[in-house]
Amino acid sequence: MKIALITPAKPGSRHGNRGTALRWAAMLRELGHVVSVQVDWDGRPTDLMLALHARRSAASIRNYAVCYPDQPLILALTGTDLYRDIRTDEEAQASMQLATRMIVLQDMGLAELAPALRRKTRVVYQSAPVVKRQPPLKSCFEIVVSGHLREEKDPFRAAAALKFLPTGSRIRVTHIGGAMSDAMAREAKDWMKREKRYRWLGEVPHGKALRLLARARLMVISSRMEGGANVVSEALANSVPVVASNVSGNIGMLGKNYPGYYELENERDLARVLARVEGDPIYLPTLKRLCHMRKPLVRYEAERRALRRVVAEVL
Repeated sequence: MKIALITPAKPGSRHGNRGTALRWAAMLRELGHVVSVQVDWDGRPTDLMLALHARRSAASIRNYAVCYPDQPLILALTGTDLYRDIRTDEEAQASMQLATRMIVLQDMGLAELAPALRRKTRVVYQSAPVVKRQPPLKSCFEIVVSGHLREEKDPFRAAAALKFLPTGSRIRVTHIGGAMSDAMAREAKDWMKREKRYRWLGEVPHGKALRLLARARLMVISSRMEGGANVVSEALANSVPVVASNVSGNIGMLGKNYPGYYELENERDLARVLARVEGDPIYLPTLKRLCHMRKPLVRYEAERRALRRVVAEVL
């Protein structure tokens, strides 16, 4: 079967949507399909469209539905779709109506949808590779923040939390991720000047990012909105404990009863949780154990199996 896989993230981009598209394309090819990854649909005949992003892929979705009204269309909703665009954007709303099936990347995403849309939506957790666990730095208690510098990620909350840690804390923050604007890059550099315990590495190759994650004692994800962060999948796959903002997308990844949340946009509360991670001998092993228990959700075979089921339903 010929599949047009649409992602608004251009070739070479390290945005999560591009990574998801390439991984899904590989999985679908393994299942015997012919897959073309495109930013905008080229109009060529295809048996199925799988599009990421309701708003930004809206033109491709609309054009495909006009040309092939009886053929299946699968739409994967991103974080900005779920927690912003589908509430107000007419194009995003139209994309959902045109979709035969929809995908969300964590189970709390279903709660954002009206019942009629929820019935045609399936959950597909993103997988992540496992790398060799690295020994943690002895010189400090290293915490990793992994994510591009953009407003939706609230990228400097961990840096802001450092000044509220107890005297004598050995916590240091290593931040991985490219700046999405010159202003964000300047802000990161300003934080490094003001706060010596914060280090921004910028964009690094994916393999290096995974190795840095694998040596960290903890990962912090501070996002204001998340559809189902691939960096959380990476942490779960490698049994790295996570402290997360208490937004729906993070809760969908880590579980409603996970004890590692802090209040969104509250650096004092984040500092409280980090101090407990460093000082309570039971707390960090508990977080690690709970993250390890969710590892089966983010295995490659599990994601491919879930994707295959969605495609099979529409054929």
